[in-house]
Amino acid sequence: MTQAFKIPQSVLVVIHTPARDVLLIERADVPDFWQSVTGSKDDPAEDYRSTAAREVLEETGIDCRAGSALAGALVDWQLENVYEIYPRWRHRYAPGVTRNTEHLFGLTVPPATPVRLDPREHRAWRWLPWREAALACFSPSNAEAILMLPHLTCQEGATP
Repeated sequence: MTQAFKIPQSVLVVIHTPARDVLLIERADVPDFWQSVTGSKDDPAEDYRSTAAREVLEETGIDCRAGSALAGALVDWQLENVYEIYPRWRHRYAPGVTRNTEHLFGLTVPPATPVRLDPREHRAWRWLPWREAALACFSPSNAEAILMLPHLTCQEGATP
């Protein structure tokens, strides 16, 4: 049996309300590791938008796939981060892979949008104002993406 390694191409999806409250989810395997939705492509040919919609559904139960009511609310921010994979997770990737490319998206959802976690991946969720959410993130690239939220949502037509 061959081991299926993770593809070092992933998405980060900042889920937020129009008031810029941000959804953070806590990893089940690392206490106090709060983050936005993240996940790798399942196949190299999978496009980033499909990866983002799939991961949002798997991790939060929020449906933003093509044809859903929130499909148009998933916005490709046209930004990428390339970062060093934390040593504790490198075993998931092919030997020698040490860097990951992360493509950024935003998803605007109505206030009080229900969240349903997969308990194998995450154990808690919370909505925080964007500045507090950035401070609560474990990942520096996640915090930076949240801090860009006011600028990026203004470009989408929201008020500053």
